[in-house]
Amino acid sequence: MRLLWRQHGRGFIADDGGFTTVGMVLALLITLSLLFTTAQVYRVQTASASVQNVADSVALAAEGPVAEFYVVVRVCDAISLSLTLTGVVVTGIGIVALCIPPTAALGSKLIEAGKSVFSARDSFVEQANAALEKVQRALPYLSAAEALSVARANSGGVSQADYVAFAVLLPESGEAAEIPGAGNADGAIDAVTAEEDNLAGAAQQAEQAAQEAQAQKEAAFMADCGRNPGYCMYERARSLAGMDGASNPLYESVDAWSFSVALSRAQAYYAVRASQQGIEGATVEDRADSVLRGRFYAFAQRELAGGYVRETESSFDAYFPSLPRNTAQMRETPLFTEVAYPVTDIDGVRTMHTWQGCPNAADAAGMGAIIDLESGGYATCELCRFSASSMGKVAAASTSIENGFEHHYAKVVQAAEAYEKARDAGDPLKQQVQETAGSLLEGFSGVLSDASKRVEAKPPGRVGAIALVANTARTPADAGFVSSFVSSGRPLGARAAVSAATLVSDSPEEGRNVLTSLLDGYASRVGGAATQAGSLALSFWSAALGAYANGYEAIRNALKSVLDGLPLASASGLGTWAADALESFMEGIGLQPAKLDAPKPALVNTARVAAAGGGLFAEKFAEVQRGAVSASESVSGGAFSAAVSSVENRVIEGLDGWNGTIEVARIELFGPDGPSIPVEITVPQRIVSIGNDVVARAVDALRGLVGSVTGVRQWE
Repeated sequence: MRLLWRQHGRGFIADDGGFTTVGMVLALLITLSLLFTTAQVYRVQTASASVQNVADSVALAAEGPVAEFYVVVRVCDAISLSLTLTGVVVTGIGIVALCIPPTAALGSKLIEAGKSVFSARDSFVEQANAALEKVQRALPYLSAAEALSVARANSGGVSQADYVAFAVLLPESGEAAEIPGAGNADGAIDAVTAEEDNLAGAAQQAEQAAQEAQAQKEAAFMADCGRNPGYCMYERARSLAGMDGASNPLYESVDAWSFSVALSRAQAYYAVRASQQGIEGATVEDRADSVLRGRFYAFAQRELAGGYVRETESSFDAYFPSLPRNTAQMRETPLFTEVAYPVTDIDGVRTMHTWQGCPNAADAAGMGAIIDLESGGYATCELCRFSASSMGKVAAASTSIENGFEHHYAKVVQAAEAYEKARDAGDPLKQQVQETAGSLLEGFSGVLSDASKRVEAKPPGRVGAIALVANTARTPADAGFVSSFVSSGRPLGARAAVSAATLVSDSPEEGRNVLTSLLDGYASRVGGAATQAGSLALSFWSAALGAYANGYEAIRNALKSVLDGLPLASASGLGTWAADALESFMEGIGLQPAKLDAPKPALVNTARVAAAGGGLFAEKFAEVQRGAVSASESVSGGAFSAAVSSVENRVIEGLDGWNGTIEVARIELFGPDGPSIPVEITVPQRIVSIGNDVVARAVDALRGLVGSVTGVRQWE
C-alpha cells in the first residue's frame, strides 16, 4: 500500500512514483537541517569536551611540584649522607694517621677537619628540616598555582576560552620529612679528641720498640742465612756438615724468615755433627781434641732439643740455649759435672784422661768429672794433656772467629734475647693502640647506622591531586558557525570538568641519572682548601656524593684512594692494621643504593584518588560526584562549597617573602676558607606571578559556578 501526502492538490510524490519538485526541495531542506544540526551538536560537544582535556593537563601539572619535592628530599638526604660519611671517614683516616708517627700531626688536623664536617652537616640538617617542612606546607599553593598557570595557557584561542582552575592535593597534609642525625656524632668526636694525644704517644712508643725488634730480627737473619754466600749458619752448616735441603733452608728475605728457622737449623746441625764426629788425629793430643768435640756436639744436641720459638702477632716467647764459649761458661753447664773421664792412680798419683783410648788410661781405676779435676790433687797426662780448660776451649775458637758455626749461632741467640725484650715492651703498647683505635672507630657505629636509613617523604599529594576546571566564557552557540538552519539560541554556559592524577614510578635508571646530575653539580662547586686535611676532606666529599646513587662502591674507591696516599708501612704494622680496620668498619654499614625510581604524574580515576586521600575534601567531593552521576539526586552546591573551603586556607597559605628562589639550606665547610654551597629550589616566574589573591579569586569563581549545576544534564 502506498501512502501519498498531498498538499493543495499536489503531493511530494507524483502519480508515477517519483518526487515532485516540492518533495525534492523539502528533502534537501531536511537533509541540510540535519547536517547542520549534527555539526552544531558536534561543535557544542567539542567545546564541552575541550575543558576535560584542560582538566587532565591541570591535574598532571598539579602533581608536578609533589614529584619535584620527592627529588628535593632525596637531594637533601644524599647531601646529609655524604657529609656524614665524609665526617666519619675523615675522622677515621685521622685515627689511622695517629697510628703512624710520621703522620700524627696530619692525623690531628684530619680529626679537626672531621669535626668541621660534622658541624656543617648538623647545620645543614637543621636548616633542611625546617625548609622542607616549609616547602611541604607550600605544596598545596604551588600545585594550585601550577593549575592556574596551565589554565591560563589554554585560555583564548578561536573559542576565546576563559579557564579557571583549582587543584587539591590528597591527602591534604603531609608528614614531616625529617632528615635524622644532627648531633649524633658529638659523643664519638669528643672521645676521639680526648684520646688523641694518648693514642699518638702509645703509637710512637710502639713504633720505636717495633723498630728495635725489627733491627734485632734483621741481625739474626743475617747471622743465620742472610750473608750467604758469606759466612753464616747456613753456609757453615753446608760446608762443615754437608747439610742441604729441608734441614738447611735458605731464605732470601727477612720478611719470610723467622727465628724458628735458625733454631731448627742449629738443632739439625748439632745432630749431624754428633753423628759424624769420629776420633781423628795423628797424635794422642789431636785425638783427645776430637773426642772432646764429639762430646761437645752431643751436649749441644741435647741442649738445643729443649729450645723453642712461640711467636704470634701479639707475642714472642723463645728459648735459644746458649753454648759455652770458655771455661768459665763451661762450668755452668752439665759438661762440668759429667762423669765421663777415666782416672788412673799410680803410686798414689791420680791422673784424669780425656778418654779410654788414651794409652795412659789403660789401667783406669774409675771415672771422674771436670769438677773433680778442678778440686785439685790431679796430675796432667803427658799424652792427652787433659785439664779443666780442655773442654772450655772446644767452642772458644769456633765462637770467636767467623768460620765457626758457633760464632753465628751466638749472634742469633743474642739477637733473639734482644728481640724478645723489644717485643715485650712494644706488644702491649701495640695492643693498646689497636684497642683504643678500634673503640674510637666503633664509636661511630651509631652515626653510620642512622646514615644507612633513608628518608621517606610523605608530602601532601602523595596519593594524588584532583583538578577542578571551568571555562567561564559565555560563547554564543553559533559563534564561528552561523547558519539559518540552526537557531543560535542562548550562549553556551560555563563548562566544567574534573580530573585526577597520581604519581607512578618510572625507570630507576632515569631517576639515578637525574639525581646523579644534580649531585654532580654540587661536587663541581667544591673548591679547594688551604690545608692538606681540608683538601682531602673536600676531595672525599665530592666522591661521597655519588654514594647515594651508587652505594658503597663509591665510598670504597674514594677511601682506598686516600689511604693509598698515606705511608702506611711501618715496623709496628699499626698503619696497615688501622687502615684495614677502617675499611672493614666502613664496609660493615651495609650501605646500599637508595630507591631511585623517578616519580612522574599520571592520570587516574578521580574516585580512586578521593577514596584513598581521606579528609573532609575527599568526603565532600565524593558526595558531589555521586550526585552528579545520578539523575535521581541533585548536586548540593553547599557540599561542593564545603569541600573547596576545607582546603582553601591551606592552599593560599603559600610562602612568605619568596621571590622565585627558595633556599633549602646552605653547606658551609671550614668557615670562610671553605666552600659555601646553597641548596635551592627555583620556582618558575609564571608561578611567582600568580600570587595568593589570584588563587583565591579562582576558588571563588569555581564556588559560584556550582549553584547552576543540577543532577540532570541540560542542553542550552
